[in-house]
Amino acid sequence: MTVRNLFFTILVLLAGLPVQGQPLRTRTGADLLVTRYSALLKGKRIALVVNHTSLLSDGRHLVEAILQDSLASVVALFSPEHGIRGRADDSVDDQLDTATGLVVHSLYGRNRKPTPESLAGVDLLIYDLQDVGARFYTYATTLGLVMESAAENGKPIIVLDRPNPIAGMAPDGPVLEDSLKSFVGYAAIPIVHNMTVGELAKFYNGEGCLARKARANLTVVAMENWTHTTRFESTGLRWVKPSPNMLTVATAFAYPGTCLLEGTNVSEGRGSEKPFEYVGAPWLNSAQVIDLLEKARLPGVEFESVQFVPVSRGAAVKYSNQGCNGVFIRVCDRATYEPVKVGVLLLWAIRKVHPDRLEWRVPGLDRLCGSGIVREMIDAGEPPQRIFARWRPGVERFAELRKKYLLYE
Repeated sequence: MTVRNLFFTILVLLAGLPVQGQPLRTRTGADLLVTRYSALLKGKRIALVVNHTSLLSDGRHLVEAILQDSLASVVALFSPEHGIRGRADDSVDDQLDTATGLVVHSLYGRNRKPTPESLAGVDLLIYDLQDVGARFYTYATTLGLVMESAAENGKPIIVLDRPNPIAGMAPDGPVLEDSLKSFVGYAAIPIVHNMTVGELAKFYNGEGCLARKARANLTVVAMENWTHTTRFESTGLRWVKPSPNMLTVATAFAYPGTCLLEGTNVSEGRGSEKPFEYVGAPWLNSAQVIDLLEKARLPGVEFESVQFVPVSRGAAVKYSNQGCNGVFIRVCDRATYEPVKVGVLLLWAIRKVHPDRLEWRVPGLDRLCGSGIVREMIDAGEPPQRIFARWRPGVERFAELRKKYLLYE
């Protein structure tokens, strides 16, 4: 690089502009709230639904930034599953936040949504959590329940948008049936929905997903410099694992498929070095299972034999301290990879190889799938492609419906 070019690059960086050939840094809804849209907070007593992922690009926590910059009065905090620090694996009790002196109301304990008492004296609710893009990740359910509470108690709510780390993946998987709605399935959407939390919030509001078809007084602060094809690694944001086993972006890509193994007696890799990328059991014949997986020729993925030992780190894991014969789900092309099909194919192949060892955990498996049809068709010996075809019409209807709620190209 010449001296002249070096000088120009320094000027560009100081001006906050992109260097030629480098992508613009993504600015999250939280970044924009405390800068461009801080007037939304002025004079308000606010409650925040946050955890350890609620960070600004400068490294500050959202609560810290609001208090340091005297933007508003923070009167209550709410935490989702895994607690405000993201370390808990079981239900969480209300607790005192030592950094602020505020009570943290748990939304994964006795209550799953803010109560009228906890919202007393609150003028405005703010939601800011990093989601992973799968219907059964519980932060998406917490979003809906918080919106319900806002509507029921006459409180406006602001949702601060963040990247969907598996964005670009086409919607896929069974659309959730009403009879199977639960804390791992809030709305009639497929397992992979390819929406951000801000877009989901608009969908929930617009499609009557809230209880009694209520509508929240909703504002979404959208991101800048992000599209549905932006890789998380290109955002300039730091990956903060949203939950104890969501270690990396690669984990997030495997999760929408292999999380289905939670509804069986096969380990989904919790407690291993690659949760959700490793699946297995002590009795699994991984070679035979992999042979069936490879014959299906699903795109963007390779299957490798692996041995692992799940280790409990405070939470119960399947086959703790036992050697497991497993399959490593290696995603080799994110653009073509279809995780839900991989997950269902795994269930099908393991049932074929071990018809007497694989156990369904019902209704858990059906709640994760969103339908009992997957389990029933596997038990009936239907081929994988016919199972995939069964959910395609519902996905096509959803894909068309979601278009009017998208905020990004």
